[in-house]
Amino acid sequence: MRKTILFLAPLALAALHTSAFAEPPKISEGRFVTADGMTLYTFDKDTSPGVSACTGGCMSNWPAATAASTDKPSGDWTLIPSADGKQQWAYKGHPLYRYAADKQAGDAKGDGFKDMWHVAKP
Repeated sequence: MRKTILFLAPLALAALHTSAFAEPPKISEGRFVTADGMTLYTFDKDTSPGVSACTGGCMSNWPAATAASTDKPSGDWTLIPSADGKQQWAYKGHPLYRYAADKQAGDAKGDGFKDMWHVAKP
């Protein structure tokens, strides 16, 4: 019995870790944020629903708000392919991004950047 428990314990822990890998964006203080409270943004150049215009060097400052492989779209929340081949969250067809200069939960340093980046709101 003891050997069975020792064998199954790591498997159970792995299953719990996988199922809690990530959470979809949420609303905090009237804006969309990641599960850990980092502000999410929209990009004015994203003019085709479900298509990200942020590619190449843009992605280093504005990484996609990526989804875990277990995340599922629901209602206005969709998943689109990001420029790096991962799944990116989108709200009502608008791709969502983080800003590299935001260092802690609640930062919104990217709001209004070059008049093209805006805090994502419901």
